Amino acid sequence: MCGRFTQHYTWAEVHAFLNVFGDLGTPRNLQPRYNIAPTTFIDVVTTRVREREIVGREIVPMRWGLIPTWWKKPRKDVPATFNARAETVAEKPMFRGAFRYRRCIIPASGFYEWTGGKGARQPHLFTAADGSPVLAFAGLWDRWIDPDNFDEVISATIIVSGASAWMRPYHDRMPVLLEPQQFDGWLDGSLGAEILKPAAEEKLQEHRVSSRLNRAGVGDDDPSIIEALAPTIP
Repeated sequence: MCGRFTQHYTWAEVHAFLNVFGDLGTPRNLQPRYNIAPTTFIDVVTTRVREREIVGREIVPMRWGLIPTWWKKPRKDVPATFNARAETVAEKPMFRGAFRYRRCIIPASGFYEWTGGKGARQPHLFTAADGSPVLAFAGLWDRWIDPDNFDEVISATIIVSGASAWMRPYHDRMPVLLEPQQFDGWLDGSLGAEILKPAAEEKLQEHRVSSRLNRAGVGDDDPSIIEALAPTIP
């Protein structure tokens, strides 16, 4: 799965990779984050539509953990929807409406997985093998009105596939990575679930990071948390 990730790119980097624009055509001041947990707000790239015409891509803050527009219960009763399985995303009631009509791309600097048992969980950071500062996760978004206070909540989920052979020693799932030539087709719906496959094994690299990542509170989200630990000595 993908239960923790990072977004610490610059505006120039995310603009160059995803061709996004800012409010009124000006760059946005993006806040770097190194230890993002579900239900917090994340950067999400969607298409901007004006008078029924797509005019470009924009970054929108959204809650990480999708709430479908038809949800009638309180927010606290929403199940874990920070990931959607590629194999069922087109049919599962929680996601199928968003899959048909509300696609998005979630930019990331990297994502984390853990190895080891309880009490000895070792986090690993996965980033682009070619050094690219931005990965593009396939995602979905939706808009929901809270029945308790009528607040509008815009939320998103990351689509995950089965793991590649390279990834399996760390986890049996991984985020779906989109290639630049797939961006338009994913966002406009012309590409379907057939592209939701594990990333090629040469796309990612890995290193171990501090166990401080095992928490997601104050003091656990700073640049040092992504630094590689020294190799272990056999």
